[in-house]
Amino acid sequence: MTRLGRRLGVALAAVSVVAGCSTGSPPAPAQASAPATVAPYPAPEVPASGAGLVLPPVSGAAPVAPAPSGGVRAGADWTTYHGDAARDGYVASGPDPSSPALAWQTPLDGKVYGSPVVVAGEVVAATEGGSVYGLDAVSGAVRWRTHLADPLPGSALPCGNIDPIGITGSPVFDPATDQVFVVTAEAGVRHELYAVDPADGAVRSRRDADVPGVDPATHLQRGALLVSRGTVYVPYGGNYGDCGQYRGSVVGLPTAGGGAPTTFVVPTGREAGIWAASGPAGLPNGDVVVTTGNGEATSGDWDHSDSVLRLSSSLALVDGFAPVDWAQENSVDADLGSTGPVLLPGTHLAVAAGKGGGVFLVDLSALGGVGGQKAALQGCESYGGGAAAPVQGGGAVAYLPCSSGLLQVRVGPDGAMVGGWRAPAQVTGSPVIVGSTVWSLQQDGALIGLDAATGTQRATLSVGDATRFATPAVSGNALFLPTSRGVSAVRLAP
Repeated sequence: MTRLGRRLGVALAAVSVVAGCSTGSPPAPAQASAPATVAPYPAPEVPASGAGLVLPPVSGAAPVAPAPSGGVRAGADWTTYHGDAARDGYVASGPDPSSPALAWQTPLDGKVYGSPVVVAGEVVAATEGGSVYGLDAVSGAVRWRTHLADPLPGSALPCGNIDPIGITGSPVFDPATDQVFVVTAEAGVRHELYAVDPADGAVRSRRDADVPGVDPATHLQRGALLVSRGTVYVPYGGNYGDCGQYRGSVVGLPTAGGGAPTTFVVPTGREAGIWAASGPAGLPNGDVVVTTGNGEATSGDWDHSDSVLRLSSSLALVDGFAPVDWAQENSVDADLGSTGPVLLPGTHLAVAAGKGGGVFLVDLSALGGVGGQKAALQGCESYGGGAAAPVQGGGAVAYLPCSSGLLQVRVGPDGAMVGGWRAPAQVTGSPVIVGSTVWSLQQDGALIGLDAATGTQRATLSVGDATRFATPAVSGNALFLPTSRGVSAVRLAP
């Protein structure tokens, strides 16, 4: 998954952007850059101050009145990466940052790559040490720890950049069975799916989670797990360096235990990993949406690499989309697989962006094959998971985790897509939206809050170094953040 390609394919319009550039931890307060100008769509309206985009309030967004107490308050469950199967990362009625503060930091036995889940006032986090923890959401105290398996040393794999490797993909909680699911990499180089009781950490079940007939050593379980309609979906890509014979794949396993697994393997000769940290997204009818990385083919028929794919609940291929220059993007390691699909609330549309620089609006009810996008613009290189929210008056807004600074993209009720503000270059972390604030965690540990409408910086706080693609969990008046040492909690409002 190395970063190389830059070229956007045929028929995409050019865009001029100005990105902020400053460094440090935490960054100095900064204003968002001027909005992007995108042809053939009208340029966004800019107020006289030049502060940013004029955007109607996010639908339903309203700050919650501060509580009398000054600590973390437990809130609604956060059961999966970005809060729901759509991966939108949006909490409409959350506190805006009146006085954010670091509430607690709890060290664990390894780095935390995946986003925690929050269940009944308990933060459940999984580590590269091969353990799962239950933490008190208010105090950060360890309620329980379950060590599932010793992690693999990086030297046990043919390539990669995670060392050691234990549990990497974000866990998921299934309310129907009251279980948290995680996948370990463990001795013998294999992947195991564990079901853990969130109340006490007891292991309820364990089973093989590998694609039958493949070499597990060449497959990395990086993406978040998804639970939908009685199935837990486990995505796989390759290790950093793309070594060995691997193909992007998804394994579906019954949440109740037993039963035969279902599998999807991208129909390409090699590569096309399903590796984005956000993992598969789920649709209301049970279908699953994934993005795929660059594949081996650089000519000939489309091999469903560099694509947005819709799969049935049984993991049959239903439909797909790819840019017109998918083959050329394959040749330079540029693709859509670095960021998961961003589903737009209240629509049947999704935004896809990746390493190639293009931002594509696709219709999930008719993806259209090669060149089948509804709209496209030149945007950025994007890595991780995006966030999205409905907008009053119709349409939606998405926020993409770009390596050149977080990018806002607006989609109108008519399906027209325009670029909005771009954050300063140091603001690249996978965002969530709480009320009218976009929160982004950086690898240097800077948690940055931006005004969702204008991109103006509202808050910054240092929470401890994080792994790449880290993103918060949200519950009550707090964010729960995966870090290189454990979990940090930030109280957004007293």
